[in-house]
Amino acid sequence: MRVIVAGLGNMGRSHAIAYHKHPEAEIVGLVNRSHVDLPEALQSYPRFSTFEDGLAQDPDLVCIATYSDSHADYAIAAMEAGADVFIEKPLATTVADARRVVETAVRLNRKLVIGYILRHHPSWQRLIAEARALGGPYVFRMNLNQQSDGPTWETHKALMQTTSPLVDCGVHYVDVMCQITDAKPLRVSGMGVRLSDEIAPQMYNYGQLQVWFEDGSIGWYEAGWGPMMSETAFFVKDVVSQNGAVSIVDGNKGASDDVDGHTKVGGLLVHRPGGDTLIDMPGEPGHQELCDAEQAYMIQAISQDINLTRHMSDAVQSLAICLAADESIRTGRPVELGVST
Repeated sequence: MRVIVAGLGNMGRSHAIAYHKHPEAEIVGLVNRSHVDLPEALQSYPRFSTFEDGLAQDPDLVCIATYSDSHADYAIAAMEAGADVFIEKPLATTVADARRVVETAVRLNRKLVIGYILRHHPSWQRLIAEARALGGPYVFRMNLNQQSDGPTWETHKALMQTTSPLVDCGVHYVDVMCQITDAKPLRVSGMGVRLSDEIAPQMYNYGQLQVWFEDGSIGWYEAGWGPMMSETAFFVKDVVSQNGAVSIVDGNKGASDDVDGHTKVGGLLVHRPGGDTLIDMPGEPGHQELCDAEQAYMIQAISQDINLTRHMSDAVQSLAICLAADESIRTGRPVELGVST
């Protein structure tokens, strides 16, 4: 498959390396607005400064890892040009745009895979299975606070020109909540605060959302970015039900802005009233291995004609919840969800 990769930041480079290694992929172009240093494996591929120049290479598959505000237009342009699409999360910056992308994929019969990397992680799959085995309703307690400085803080500030931490990171963990409860989200409330003069006045770099589900489940998620963030309890992943709880208990997560630490589980503690069970997760995949798995799934979805209807609707649903939290923060009121995906 002829592949172009648009956006050569951390995720884009990792996805490009995944395609470089895959026997069924041929990279025909790498797209980035500015020149960036690339690992040796990628240096021989043609580079383009505009997305239009990349599409002119007649790709079968387009990987979009640019900033969020370009996602919807790039994805639709790629599908209209005849390509299937892998797109990094979030799918778009509005629910309307996300639905527009999905509608285009359905109308043109294109494959659309969204970069929900935790769906390809065996330890997170096990966490979801153990939580579902407990039965609901559930209490979800999750966060990811990143004490970022230097280049990472610069990246976060660039992201916050269009996307809040609650949306950029939250879609992963809200998606986990939705997979466990499988119930309709009803209502979202959010609160946020701007903790830096280096970001836009209308943006916040710390936020928390609360979500209510139709089956009685409730959950919270918090996310913060910046040099002021605490690394105490920066990584909480806990699911509680009337029959017990499942928690990630690995204490050696590394720094809070270490991407490998964001997916690492290490161990699960399954608590039931009759006793606890510790489940070790040795040999977990690292960040690059997970990107390899994502792109292998993308290519498999094309070659085996996998039905992605539920995958796409789930991506719209988790985005709708996180964007509702943004709206709640702006208005000071809870948002009732009419999520129909």
